[in-house]
Amino acid sequence: MKKCVLWAMLAMAPLWLSGQKSELGNWLIYFGNKQISEKWNWHHEVQYRNYDLIGDLEQLLLRTGVGLNLSENNNNLLAGYAYIHSGNYLPGGEEKTYVSEHRIYQQFISKQHFGRFHIQHRYRFEQRFVEDDFKMRFRYFLSLNVPLHRSTLSDRTFYFSAYNEIFLSTESPVFDRNRLYGGLGYKLGPRLRFELGYMNQFFERSGRDQLNMICFASF
Repeated sequence: MKKCVLWAMLAMAPLWLSGQKSELGNWLIYFGNKQISEKWNWHHEVQYRNYDLIGDLEQLLLRTGVGLNLSENNNNLLAGYAYIHSGNYLPGGEEKTYVSEHRIYQQFISKQHFGRFHIQHRYRFEQRFVEDDFKMRFRYFLSLNVPLHRSTLSDRTFYFSAYNEIFLSTESPVFDRNRLYGGLGYKLGPRLRFELGYMNQFFERSGRDQLNMICFASF
């Protein structure tokens, strides 16, 4: 965990020193996974999202869940809870309104290996309690990791990472958003890896670019 924090601070140092506002948003992300037993695991994550490179809160997301391994390292069924605190700009101004959301979700993850290619599918269904409103949403996530200078994704390996995730609402309009990501990762050891990448998030009538800094830890 200390390595995750240190890495994030070093990566963000040039941005803090610049002190210049940017149209490029930034997400600092930590994903953690604790193996409780051979079959059960505990997932937890923290995402700190900014409209600017740093300091202009867009969203704070806290998510946790308990999963069941249906087969060794390949298929996982998980259910959990998330809390989301968002700062949304009002149209045509600099004033913000803040919204809190409680979310229950269920998901299924399937992993596949084809030679050097590591592929993951994630199917997630969400029940969202946004203030006094209730919404439901389906998400499909497809990711790809490819080691760059080794034949396998082993320790101390750089790799290319990419994913696409589409969000579909149960109400009209059905299309909610889509996220397309590409980046460079480094697997430090069997329990720790980092990624730095660019994400384009687009909606029905707008879009937004994000710089993502991600830490994955298992213990």
